[in-house]
Amino acid sequence: MPRPLRLSERGLPASALSLAAGALAALAFPPFGFLPGLLGYGLLMRLADLEGAARPLRSAFWRGWLAGLAFFLISTWWVAEAFLVDAREQGWMAPIAVALLAAGLGLFWGVATLLYRALRPGGALRVLVFAGAFCGLEWLRGHILTGFPWDLAGETWAAGSAPSQMAAVVGAYGLGWITVAAGAAPAMLVGGRRSRRAWAAAGLSVASIGGLYLYGNHRLAGAEATPKDAPLVRVVQPRVAQESKYDERMFRSILERYVALTARPAARTPDIVVWPEGAVPDSVNDYLADGTWTKAAIEGALRPGQTLIDGAYRVAGTPDRPIYYNTVLALREGRDGLAVTGVYDKFRLVPFGEYMPMDSLMGRIGFKSLVHVGDGFTAGPRPHPLRPAGAPPVQPLICYESLFPGFTREGAAEGGRARWIVNVSNDAWFGHTYGPVQHLNLASYRAIEEGLPLVRATPTGVSAVIDAYGRIVPGSRLGQDEMGVTDTLLPAALTSTPYFRHGGSLYWMMLTVSVAAAAASYRRNLGQRSGI
Repeated sequence: MPRPLRLSERGLPASALSLAAGALAALAFPPFGFLPGLLGYGLLMRLADLEGAARPLRSAFWRGWLAGLAFFLISTWWVAEAFLVDAREQGWMAPIAVALLAAGLGLFWGVATLLYRALRPGGALRVLVFAGAFCGLEWLRGHILTGFPWDLAGETWAAGSAPSQMAAVVGAYGLGWITVAAGAAPAMLVGGRRSRRAWAAAGLSVASIGGLYLYGNHRLAGAEATPKDAPLVRVVQPRVAQESKYDERMFRSILERYVALTARPAARTPDIVVWPEGAVPDSVNDYLADGTWTKAAIEGALRPGQTLIDGAYRVAGTPDRPIYYNTVLALREGRDGLAVTGVYDKFRLVPFGEYMPMDSLMGRIGFKSLVHVGDGFTAGPRPHPLRPAGAPPVQPLICYESLFPGFTREGAAEGGRARWIVNVSNDAWFGHTYGPVQHLNLASYRAIEEGLPLVRATPTGVSAVIDAYGRIVPGSRLGQDEMGVTDTLLPAALTSTPYFRHGGSLYWMMLTVSVAAAAASYRRNLGQRSGI
């Protein structure tokens, strides 16, 4: 068994190394793509192994929290841009919000390292125990208070790359277990005597990453081509800055921009047109009301038989008790004008952004008014695909919902399997940062997991059409601050994927392996202490 590492003896304080571990892991994600950063997981594991601390569990938690703090500061600092949309009223909250978000999410890393240290695994089995503790807390991060599964470890790999294809088998959470274990195993060669088991663990790390590439390349080699008779989808990106939506003088020009881009001539008339989340800055109850110039303008932009997927918000309830929904509408232009053929209300809402957790308590202490959530949105029914007339069945994902593995699979249980996914989002909140670029990568994992093409529309970028393997279809990408449309044949849907058939079963089997490794390590440690 290797002698426990004593990094503090080497001249670098453990706190600085903890921050470095989190930063390395963050830099492995797109758009940076510094894959040696995966070794940050190994550094964190060895930091949790440090001896000499008076209170080892508290020290392990502190080091994990510092690593998580660094990771999430790099991964989520762009949320500050949302507060700068109304800089006069909310700009002062930007640094506070970033710090609180990173500190809060870092707690999951702290608890993971505390759990790992409490189990006190030894030998090469510690790698499996660390991967299980870390990825178990990753799952909790994706579920507590609606969840915030941004930059899951398994989504380190660029979507559409060879390693990312394993998400079709084990999902993003399962790929995270493989990724963390592979990144942690080489750390067994650092400090103390390099045993055969340590070398074997490092060898398995290299072999597992090689396996990801081999499987992914094999899968991509058999990728299905897009059929010639597939529906033609037009994605509209109008380059509408978020602050302009609050200026009533801009309303007409915003709508006219959408209408002009929708009606832009093409060699072939698109079958489906997709507008982003919150496209028109008004209630759909108002701008689609009969007799309004707004409805007439939209009808005039569409051809008979075309389907419009419109990201909107709608109002239900009564005038004195209105209920607001973040909505996707499927509209079809026919002989009698525009008809609604499908409605989907957002099911997973953003905590502290679209709804207030513990609403009554937050209202009493004044926090609700501080963050300007107001009454917020109401969650819709469980996810389900829409079946709009004239278009294949589609599962809408509204912005934040695209972060959740298995969301489309849940929808299939409610209303049958969709043939494609549409992700309408409003990344204009986050300006010209790399937040929208990362969001595109994360959303693309839903296509890989489900074996379904994904069409993504945002007002300021990045919009794109992604095939069932997570790859951006050439010519379909609209970058940040770009205005225009892309007309793309809808890529083919796969029959199914192992992940679609079995969900997270393989991920839970991986966690079971980690539990078994912890139990075996515990029995061995107990035997050594008792002299058996």
